[in-house]
Amino acid sequence: MNAVIFGSSGGIGRALTENLIQSGAYSRVFAVSRSGDGIEGATALTADFLDETALEAVAQAIGEKGPVALCIVASGILSDGDTLQPEKSYRHQSRAAFETVFAVNTIAPALIAKHMLPLMPKKERSVFAALSARVGSISDNRLGGWHAYRASKAALNLLIRNYAIEQARRAPGSICAGLHPGTVDTGLSRPFQSGVPDGKLFTPQQSAAYLLGVIDRLTPEDSGKCFDWNGQEVPA
Repeated sequence: MNAVIFGSSGGIGRALTENLIQSGAYSRVFAVSRSGDGIEGATALTADFLDETALEAVAQAIGEKGPVALCIVASGILSDGDTLQPEKSYRHQSRAAFETVFAVNTIAPALIAKHMLPLMPKKERSVFAALSARVGSISDNRLGGWHAYRASKAALNLLIRNYAIEQARRAPGSICAGLHPGTVDTGLSRPFQSGVPDGKLFTPQQSAAYLLGVIDRLTPEDSGKCFDWNGQEVPA
């Protein structure tokens, strides 16, 4: 059985890839990114996650090497310098921001699922997971703001629930889950770390280890839900 990490060039994605390689639990670990950067021990593949032709080619290359027991989408966007910042008010919303954030955080994982779920076994245990966020919880939203990011993660969580329902019919051993990695010291969170409590800012290696531990404990009954780095369910 093989494992695939989409977004392997990012902080968490690279740490997940390296951890999976070191574990020796999978026949092959595929590292998929737009840059195609290599990671020792992994098979590097290049794809724009919004380009279905590229995703089809990646899926074909992976499928030729056997079934996929684990697929993690570790890509995401929150801000991008001066051109994209989380909105503090509805007055700051823009079409361009929504289109950019939804493309990366919602549409790309959806297209990846379209091409990767068919490669996962029908009977054996398999996990499709995507990095989500606690701020994507509708019932737990008490602060407002960050409109595009919150909405993109809430939509991603809904898609994961949809995939869980569909996969349960075709593959009883399948698990689809969202994962909240905590606040991780990466480029995504760096501009927003000032209020993080002591001990709650994780290195990518810490977060990857926590997330893989959560994945190892998931059962089909957990499919369709979102869990944080500590294994606690994030409410919808």
